[in-house]
Amino acid sequence: MASRGLDTTGRPLDPAAGGERPRAANDQANRGDRGSPSFTDDWGGIVIRPAKGASSGSAVATVDFGAAVADDRADLRAVVRDAHVAEVLEELDRDLVALEPVKRRVREIAALLVIDRVRQEMGLSTRAPTLHMSFTGSPGTGKTTVALRMASILHRLGYLERGHLVSVTRDDLVGQYVGHTAPKTKDVVKRARGGILFIDEAYYLHRPENERDYGQEAIEVLLQVMEAERENLVVVMAGYPDRMEAFFQANPGMGSRVAHHIDFPDYSEDQLVAIAELMVRQQGYELGEGADRALRDYVERRLQRPRFANGRSIRNAVERARMRQATRLFDSATTVSRAELSTLAPQDILASSVFNQRLSEGD
Repeated sequence: MASRGLDTTGRPLDPAAGGERPRAANDQANRGDRGSPSFTDDWGGIVIRPAKGASSGSAVATVDFGAAVADDRADLRAVVRDAHVAEVLEELDRDLVALEPVKRRVREIAALLVIDRVRQEMGLSTRAPTLHMSFTGSPGTGKTTVALRMASILHRLGYLERGHLVSVTRDDLVGQYVGHTAPKTKDVVKRARGGILFIDEAYYLHRPENERDYGQEAIEVLLQVMEAERENLVVVMAGYPDRMEAFFQANPGMGSRVAHHIDFPDYSEDQLVAIAELMVRQQGYELGEGADRALRDYVERRLQRPRFANGRSIRNAVERARMRQATRLFDSATTVSRAELSTLAPQDILASSVFNQRLSEGD
């Protein structure tokens, strides 16, 4: 039987795989266990794994919060420290530019979970909160990144067993013929159990104009799962705000099961420049003289072009600037200094097609 890959705890996603070590794990071992980016396994969807050593989304040992509670008093700082929740929130602040309302809402959810966990340790009445969420916003505004951070928080506080994130679209849930959809959806749910099931563009599950569409069957399975397994599975549905609202109106049962609706606003020009500068630094580069001005000019023009996707478009722009820099140095056929290897020059940015007069797709 083909292996199904690993979740973020390092265990097989397919329990039936037993002791068989998936190919992804073997490849990782051959690279010195450096971690790996997201990968697609053979069941469909994407399992998102953090880099080796990254705290977000990574497995942690079971934390005993009993030591933080004594004589009917609880040390909240100890709970937050031992669960490393503060570290995840700090990562969110450090790695995501702007999105203050989103960060505030994530912090509120984290606070609720910490207090609920302390209440549990004290023997007070507590009920597992409903944690299914709706993330609305344009592409590239950080929805998947925030979902991954939420998986880490929920795992560290003991609400999710494994804390991995499985990202899927309609194609991963809906079958091609009668009787295919329910097993397909249940298979995805099985692999997401213990973590977060992230459904991108969830509104495509509902296609009332097509009488022979099987998306409604997937919705019905999800409705059952969201209620019956809410203590060990969180479903996050994402997409454009207006389409998600129409989806919930057409499926009121789904809307009633979603407790947290979080809107991700588009980035301003200044914020996009800040995102680009952050990405440049994170990849070990710096902007040479005049490159900062070229970068701002690029962002200003790219905002007006088709198919702009916020942070995703900026990430692509940085990658292409790196490629142009590499090509420029490669073609120079001379020795290069450490500074040259680490510097993006204005021409590495200005060579983009967005600076052409004609309105083409560009980059």
